[in-house]
Amino acid sequence: MDSSPTRCAWRGMAGDALYEAYHDEEWGAPERDPRALWEKLVLDGFQAGLSWITILRKREAFRAAFEGFDPERVARYGEAERARLMADPGIIRSNAKIDAAIDSARIYLAMRERGEDFSAFCWSFVDGRPVQNAWTLDSGIPAQTPLALEVSKALKAKGFKFVGPVIVYAWMQAVGLVNDHLTSCFRYEPVTAMGGHAHG
Repeated sequence: MDSSPTRCAWRGMAGDALYEAYHDEEWGAPERDPRALWEKLVLDGFQAGLSWITILRKREAFRAAFEGFDPERVARYGEAERARLMADPGIIRSNAKIDAAIDSARIYLAMRERGEDFSAFCWSFVDGRPVQNAWTLDSGIPAQTPLALEVSKALKAKGFKFVGPVIVYAWMQAVGLVNDHLTSCFRYEPVTAMGGHAHG
């Protein structure tokens, strides 16, 4: 086991292949695709009050239930689809969270129709480049930041729900708006290098 790389010190990750793969391949890598950014924001909304690994284990079920997180499809969901989702044991069955996900698809499309690209909107808060942090201890990483509060307020102003600053900061970390890999983590340098170019 001593050949395994040094990772961030997440509780419960060691030895969990799904969790380790998520950390090693996805978390913190700058995501520029607007649909993927939206999907992750929806999933982080479902995480509210739960652990991320709970959502990660259900992610494929969520993708199946929400038809690949196609905003065009989700935006058209009515009572029949809501009932189907509430009956799906593979996902988090919360009326409020399901409604928020459907509403968020409609907001996403409304933004697009106004010529507002969701990716450009998200990345505008960091001027198109990830915030590069240099944490040495897991305990030093904040649960939220003033920037997360700013993004949270902007998302709420557009009508998004389950986008408080703690959820938003977890999402910002995940999609690479900020690089919060520990400096000792083997992913710190590669993720830092990925963020080296401004978008556009």
